[in-house]
Amino acid sequence: MAKKLTKREENYSQWYNELVVNADLAENSAVRGSMVIKPYGYSIWEKMQAALDKMFKDTGHSNAYFPLFIPKSFFSREASHVDGFAKECAVVTHYRLKNDPENNKIIVDPDAKLEEELIVRPTSETIIWNTYKNWIQSYRDLPILVNQWANVVRWEMRTRLFLRTAEFLWQEGHTAHATKQEAIEETEQMINVYADFAENWMAVPVIQGFKSENERFAGALETYAIEALMQDGKALQAGTSHFLGQNFAKAFDVKFTDKTGKLDYVWATSWGVSTRLMGALVMAHSDDNGLVLPPKLAPIQVVIVPIYKGEDQLNQIDEKANLIKSKLEEKGISVKYDNRDTQKPGWKFAEYELKGVPVRLAMGPRDLENNTIEIARRDTLQKEVISQDGIENHIDNLLKEIQDNIYQKAHKFREENTFTVDTYDEFKDIIENKGGFVLAHWDGTPETEQKIKEETKATIRVIPLNAEEENGKCIYSGKPSKKRVLFAKAY
Repeated sequence: MAKKLTKREENYSQWYNELVVNADLAENSAVRGSMVIKPYGYSIWEKMQAALDKMFKDTGHSNAYFPLFIPKSFFSREASHVDGFAKECAVVTHYRLKNDPENNKIIVDPDAKLEEELIVRPTSETIIWNTYKNWIQSYRDLPILVNQWANVVRWEMRTRLFLRTAEFLWQEGHTAHATKQEAIEETEQMINVYADFAENWMAVPVIQGFKSENERFAGALETYAIEALMQDGKALQAGTSHFLGQNFAKAFDVKFTDKTGKLDYVWATSWGVSTRLMGALVMAHSDDNGLVLPPKLAPIQVVIVPIYKGEDQLNQIDEKANLIKSKLEEKGISVKYDNRDTQKPGWKFAEYELKGVPVRLAMGPRDLENNTIEIARRDTLQKEVISQDGIENHIDNLLKEIQDNIYQKAHKFREENTFTVDTYDEFKDIIENKGGFVLAHWDGTPETEQKIKEETKATIRVIPLNAEEENGKCIYSGKPSKKRVLFAKAY
């Protein structure tokens, strides 16, 4: 039987860790701070990859691959970039080991020191812009619309499966443009792609906006982000898109001749999402019984479990179940028929509930007689017995209903946990005692934002794109403010 989870209200953090491990998504590895993504977890990531990859290609992007190792000197070319990543960089200094028989151990060969140390990529702007210098001479070479699926390393001290690990999987888009306007449009287009994916595939409602200067990507002139609210009232940054201006083009001397013959620096963007989305998926929807997966990302959308005594009954159920399985698969629905005789039906029910399979079908001898089947929904835990006739259409519609219901539930939760405040006392009370999103006036200074962070641990998640002009006073300094920004404690 599947292991019982700690309840969310008792210890949300422990519930999350137990669920990720017990649902076979991932586990800690022998390398500190790194994880093994298990087959079931990776199959969800593959579905995410496939959907996003199509979205990228539909918007004109192509995939490429760039080296894992980056010469250390590249990082010194863009000052704010190196400042932003310096504390997280893993550095390769030697290229060989040797045996030390006297001490009976393997040591780094001191004679195998690299001429230039290499950084294990924390992000690829520097290596990519050094490459683009060879690709770009004139406006005819632009735009370059490239994405890569890769792993990156950021030497995190406090790690957590999916949410923050020393090594993680992601995609990073890096584009080059002839004009500032084109680059800004690209940046905005990609944050819209991420929002579309989060809401229509992950069923996670998100708020789009700009990052404040303190929270901006190192080396960016503007960072757009999507922020989601988790069930414990903390925010999670689910995707970012950066307008890099000409910073990296200047750092790597990437120039082009425009249509008038004038030489100018190229305009740049970068954008990315990572396996952190797996953490968002778990925390936004799941319950005390296990995962709740939106059907569009569920590796198994429907599981069929036979209930029988003896081989004769199983053979009869097998025939009917496989027929239903075929009909569902013709609709493009992924189905598993679990007729293993090594586990009892009750064990299987608990296992598939833990793993978040959206629809469970159970069929026994009485169902064969009556031409019926039992359907159980994972999102509501409701069960009903229906006719097997037209089952494929019923389930096709049900999966769409479940996808929408999961989104609506998450949206309702966010609405109920978004607060508007006008005083610092109100702000502190909500941040400390309730959590959630807090809309408040801010005077626009990094100093005020830093003070609020130090005193409450809340940060400005985004300056919402749709924020209306509204005269007010900063909750902290009392200085004038033109619009409210979104605060929260965050992962």
